[in-house]
Amino acid sequence: MIRKAVIPAAGFGTRFLPATKSQPKEMLPIVDTPVIQYVVEEAAAAGITDILMVIGKGKRAIEEHFDRSFQLEAQLAEKGNLDQLEQIKRISELADIHFVWQKQLRGLGDAVYCSRYHVNDEPFVVLLGDTLMDAATPAAKQLLDVFEKYNEPVVLLEEVDPARVSRYGIIDGQQISEGLYKVKDFVEKPEPDEAPSNLAIAGRYILTPDIFELLAQTKPGKGGEIQLTDALRMLVKQRPMYGLKLTGKRCDIGNKEGFVKTNIEFALKHPDMAPNLAEYIKTLAKKLEG
Repeated sequence: MIRKAVIPAAGFGTRFLPATKSQPKEMLPIVDTPVIQYVVEEAAAAGITDILMVIGKGKRAIEEHFDRSFQLEAQLAEKGNLDQLEQIKRISELADIHFVWQKQLRGLGDAVYCSRYHVNDEPFVVLLGDTLMDAATPAAKQLLDVFEKYNEPVVLLEEVDPARVSRYGIIDGQQISEGLYKVKDFVEKPEPDEAPSNLAIAGRYILTPDIFELLAQTKPGKGGEIQLTDALRMLVKQRPMYGLKLTGKRCDIGNKEGFVKTNIEFALKHPDMAPNLAEYIKTLAKKLEG
C-alpha cells in the first residue's frame, strides 16, 4: 500500500505574471479553491496519508493554506457560519503535509530528488502541483490500481494532438490491454515527425526509490535543469514500467486561456451558480455571433 506522495510546487509561474508576482501559481483559484488543494484532495481520495510538498521562494502561502487558522475559525464560529467553518478545518485534515525547500530551481527531476530523505525506501506518487485532473476516479487512484497489480513504476498518459507532441514528454510503448502500455522508452519534447506516439506524460507518476540514484546521475540539460524524463529513460532499462491512459480529462491550466476555460467548466459544476452562468454564456455567445 502506497501512503506517500510528493507534490513539486516550486516554480515561479511566469506565464501568469503579474498575478504570480506575490502569490504562488498553485494558489490561483479554480472558482473558489486553489489549484493545489484540488491536487491534495486527489491524493487523499486515493488513500494517500503523507504528502511532501517541494516549495521554493515565495511559496509561504501554500504552507499557510494547509495549516490551521484559529483566528478565522473563531470568527466563523462566532458568526454561526458552521458550513464554512467545517470547510476551512477540513483543509488541514486532508493528510499529514510536510514541506521541503528546493533551494535552486533546477527542474522537475531535482524537485523529486529533494524528496529522497522523506520518501526513504518506499514507492511514492508524484503529482504536479499545477496540473488538475477532472476524473470520476481520482487519477492517482487509477495509477495505484495498476501498481498494485504489477508492483512496478507507472506514469499517467493522455493522447495529445500529434502536431503538438513537441510540448510534452512522450512514451514509446506497446499496448498490453485497453488503456495500458508497457513502456519501452521516453522521449522529451520530440518533433512531430520523430515522435514514437502521441501519448504524453500527464503530470502523475508512481515511482520507486531507485529513481533517486538515477536522478543523482542525471546531468543538467537545457537551462541547467535536471529532467525527470532523463532519469525515467534510465529506469525503464533496468525494470519494467507501465503507462496508463487517463480515464477523465487533464485540465490545461498551464496557460491563461486554459486556466479561464477550466474555471468556467468547474463553475458549471456548482449548483449555486451553474444556471445563471449557463444563461450568461448563452447570451454572450449570441452577442459574439451577432
